[in-house]
Amino acid sequence: MITVDAPQKHGLAAGDAGRPANADWTIDQGWERYTAADHATWKTLFQRQAKLLPGRACDEFLQGMTDLPIGADEIPDFRRLSEVLMRRTGWQIVAVPGLVPDDVFFDHLANRRFPAGNFIRRPHELDYLEEPDVFHDVFGHVPMLMNPAIADFIQAYGQGGLRAQGLGNLAQLARVYWYTIEFGLLQQADGLRIYGAGIASSFTETVFSLDSPSPHRIRLNLERLMRTNYRIDDFQESYFVIRDLDELLEFTRIDFAPLYQRAAAAPELQPGDVLPEDQVFHRGDGSHHRAKAHSA
Repeated sequence: MITVDAPQKHGLAAGDAGRPANADWTIDQGWERYTAADHATWKTLFQRQAKLLPGRACDEFLQGMTDLPIGADEIPDFRRLSEVLMRRTGWQIVAVPGLVPDDVFFDHLANRRFPAGNFIRRPHELDYLEEPDVFHDVFGHVPMLMNPAIADFIQAYGQGGLRAQGLGNLAQLARVYWYTIEFGLLQQADGLRIYGAGIASSFTETVFSLDSPSPHRIRLNLERLMRTNYRIDDFQESYFVIRDLDELLEFTRIDFAPLYQRAAAAPELQPGDVLPEDQVFHRGDGSHHRAKAHSA
């Protein structure tokens, strides 16, 4: 997961757990070491999202949940998840102690390995956690990895990240990941739906992203996305909407180098900006963030 203050970073220098012995930062999930309290936290998070997401999450997310060994009673075992994913899309889940360095993150994705935190938040952190835990990574991300378009797009993102490091364009690429895989919406026949993991794993942002009058909901334009800052300290001020998941797959066939150059040369955009050329599904009134600013 990408941090806003250093959008080129996908990890911590060492983290609270220290640097793992393995060069790829993988560790044993340690499923047997989860406590009853850990499983209870998972159950609380799972049950409230499972009730909320039908009619809000996209069809592909809900189907992925149905097809995977993910349930309410216990934290999923990465080995069982990987068995199903490998048969469907060739992906596997690998455990890491938290956020990992950019090159490690990109290399895992480029080789169809999804790094997932093996820890779970504490009960007082149900609604906000700075570092992605097993609920965010598994509940939010893994169902979408069952979809071939998302599976190929995230692999291509990893490959592109390795190239972007050499070009000095990680900031622009990070914004693409943030506004698609983490906080993306798509257009279904029955309305806008969630596919981004950062929304799907958050009770409050699931409601805010689709129901609140505050945020903008704007048709995604790749170059515009690369210019747009984002925030991790609050709900998004703008959500970007794709036509369907195959549109993400179309992005993997585009040469990003000219887009990077044009985006770097153009003025950066703030999260709540709306441009004259934007195709706007809903122009937000900014009420949420305005109220937060006044109360600060």
